[in-house]
Amino acid sequence: MSDPSPEPRRKRRGIYLLPNLITTLALFFGFYAVVAAQSGTYELAAIAIFVAMVMDGLDGRVARLTHTQSDFGVQFDSIADMVSFGIAPALVVYLWALADLASLGAVWEKLGWLGAFIYTACAGLRLARFNTQAGMADKRYFQGLPSPAAAATLAGLVWAGDRLDFGGWPAGIPALVITLLAGVLMVSNVRYDSFKEIDFRYRVPFVVMVLGVMAVALMSLHPPSVLFALALTYMGSGPVLTVLRRRRRRKRRKAG
Repeated sequence: MSDPSPEPRRKRRGIYLLPNLITTLALFFGFYAVVAAQSGTYELAAIAIFVAMVMDGLDGRVARLTHTQSDFGVQFDSIADMVSFGIAPALVVYLWALADLASLGAVWEKLGWLGAFIYTACAGLRLARFNTQAGMADKRYFQGLPSPAAAATLAGLVWAGDRLDFGGWPAGIPALVITLLAGVLMVSNVRYDSFKEIDFRYRVPFVVMVLGVMAVALMSLHPPSVLFALALTYMGSGPVLTVLRRRRRRKRRKAG
C-alpha cells in the first residue's frame, strides 16, 4: 500500500516589512504635506513632497535588492503615489495660491479648485494606465509625464514662491496654468526619458564630473528655485523632444 501523497504547502500569509515600510513613509510625507499646507507652512509642505519622492524611489529598489517584490507592494505603492503625488500637490498648490483666485470673482474661484481637481484626476488616470501597461511599455521612456515629476513641479513652484514671498492671486494665475499643463501632460502620449539605462558603474568623460560639481554649486545658491527650474525643464522636455523627433522622421521620409 503506497503512502499518501504529502499535502501541498500553504502559502505564507503576510507582507514584506522593509519595502512596504518605506512606502508607508512616502504615504506619511504626502499626508503631512497637506497638514503643513493647511497650517500655512508651505515650505515644509513642499519639502515633504520631495521627501516622499525619495521614499518612492527607494521602495522599489529595496524590494528588488532584497527579492521582496509582491503584488501587494505594487498596489500599496500605487495608492501611496496617488496620495503623495496626486492629492497632496494639488491641495498644497490650491491652499498656497489657487484659493486666492476667489478675489478675482466667482468664475476664477471655480477655476482654482477645478484646476486642482483636474490635476488630481489626471494623476489617478496616469497611475492606472501605468499599472495596466507594466511589462509592456518601453523602459527607456515614460508615456506621459510621470506623477512624481508633476508633483515636483508643483512642489518646486510652491517652495520657490514661498521663499520669494510670491503668493496670493498674482501667483494663482501662473500656478493654475502650470497645474493644468502638468495634469494634461500626465495623461498625454508624450514620451519622457526614463533615464533607466544610465549605468553609474562605467567611466564618464571628465566634463560630466565638472558639470556635476557646477550643478551642486548652483543648487546651493537657492535650492527651491533650482529644483523648480529642473522640474519645469523636465516637464517641458517631453513636448520639445516629441516635436524634434517628428521633424527628424519627416526629413527621413522626404530623403527616402
